[in-house]
Amino acid sequence: MGEIHNLLERHGLHEARRQASLNGQLSRVCVDAAHEVLSDEALQIGITHSGFAMAALPHKKTEETVWEREGGGIKLLIESGLNDDKTPVGIPYGSMARMILLYLQTQAVKTQSREVELGSSMNAWLKVMGITVGGKTYNSVRDQAKRISQCRLTFFRVHNGAKMVSNGAFVRDAIFPIQENENQPSFWREIVRLDESFYESLIDHPLPLREVAIRQISGKSKAIDTYIWLAYRLHILKEPVSISWHAFKGQFGPEYTRMRDFKRDITGPLKLALSVYPEAHVDVDMEKGLILYPSPPPVPERRILGR
Repeated sequence: MGEIHNLLERHGLHEARRQASLNGQLSRVCVDAAHEVLSDEALQIGITHSGFAMAALPHKKTEETVWEREGGGIKLLIESGLNDDKTPVGIPYGSMARMILLYLQTQAVKTQSREVELGSSMNAWLKVMGITVGGKTYNSVRDQAKRISQCRLTFFRVHNGAKMVSNGAFVRDAIFPIQENENQPSFWREIVRLDESFYESLIDHPLPLREVAIRQISGKSKAIDTYIWLAYRLHILKEPVSISWHAFKGQFGPEYTRMRDFKRDITGPLKLALSVYPEAHVDVDMEKGLILYPSPPPVPERRILGR
């Protein structure tokens, strides 16, 4: 367990908050997030495709019509869909897109079905994802849902010397509502059918996550990606592995030209991701990089088998 988790175990939430407050807002947020995870008894499971541990969506809106990410023998290409006037819809991005996909993937694996129920209303879906309901939130979900619904994706995976290519999309049927005016959304599809290729790949390569952990970082796309990466890497290690800042930047911030800017922007998300993964054993050296140690997965194997 990390320093924050040990502090909570020894002194409790009140004292941990007091000490964290001396180190700034981020430390206080990390303490509260860690407390929620340590206090959780439901052990609800979230699922994502393991490929997203190595190649993720953009964090911010991009004007590119093809998004490319590569890491660990996996390469992901996402192509923007088109509107009926042939203009690009755009690449899905940010924390909202990740939360939508996490929900769809989790439900598909739990039910072992390509068909996913969204619930009887938009509010029900947002509540399941732990997102506050509101007009701005609705517009954001609608925008990202449209981007997800219409984009195309290709996974390239190198295995045993051969390159495996998986073409498809996230979903086969559009999931976004048709909005006739700003105040009255007129339609929300209640059943979504995942693309067959994506669904089969997801069933073959699922990565279990703690739902309570995802909810604590639901608004932080970089923290979500870092948590997923740690959940994928740590439990399969046989011995400690050093990750240089250069290598870490290559996966999580290739768009940065200066290392100091990358370190500044990734340090907070990394701390937050570690706070919601108490089993993780990771040393962070601001000069050299990270040392990853073999650690238990965020979801115990017995829990996965019994889900």
